[in-house]
Amino acid sequence: MPYMGYYGIDMYYIVLVLPCVLFAFWAQSQVNGTFNRYSRVMSRRGLTGAQAAQAVLRANGVSGVNIEYVAGKLTDHFDPRTNTIRLSASVYQSTSVASIGVAAHEAGHAVQYAVGYSPIRLRNAIVPLTQVGATAAMPLILMGLVLNFGVLIKIGIIAFALSTVFQLVTLPVEINASRRALAAIGQTHMLDEDEYGMAKKTLTAAAMTYVAALAVSLAQLLRLLLIFGGRNRDDR
Repeated sequence: MPYMGYYGIDMYYIVLVLPCVLFAFWAQSQVNGTFNRYSRVMSRRGLTGAQAAQAVLRANGVSGVNIEYVAGKLTDHFDPRTNTIRLSASVYQSTSVASIGVAAHEAGHAVQYAVGYSPIRLRNAIVPLTQVGATAAMPLILMGLVLNFGVLIKIGIIAFALSTVFQLVTLPVEINASRRALAAIGQTHMLDEDEYGMAKKTLTAAAMTYVAALAVSLAQLLRLLLIFGGRNRDDR
């Protein structure tokens, strides 16, 4: 098989996927490190994460959004089904600069839904399809290899491509939420200039994890396409 190196090593994985996986590990470590660093810096105005999220909503004229506590660390998210921002223990009551940045970001997602931001509605619409695709992709590909049934492999690759589309849509959604958050922070002056820079670094580090996730997914999809192409050439 042309994609296998010496001793059966998958060279496509080593060349394409592994660097992206390492990048993803680095990005996650940056998120944790940046959040931990700036979670020790308390904002001078003393707003909690929950209050910061509410301030972002008010600045954008958005009402009717619930803000709740959720257990865990960095489990913060916006649930469009219940129109609820859920903030983790390290964000909800904290007055740190990092917490304000994270809370404002989640409020940014609530604003996106309120104003009808198309990419986030598209992402929400394709979630069920991409979840099925991500779960079924590898079993279909493996079954196709075992049965030597090329159609199953093609379907498996298409299914995997759906999860890549999800990552592709997610990246601009997350970047836009951070931009909305930072704009509201600047508009409401909830952070001083130096604190604003710290919040921006926190959100920038978080954005890199989505860049890394997309890179991993694209690399894995390219690897599957190259392997499949190689099998077709071998079969002819």
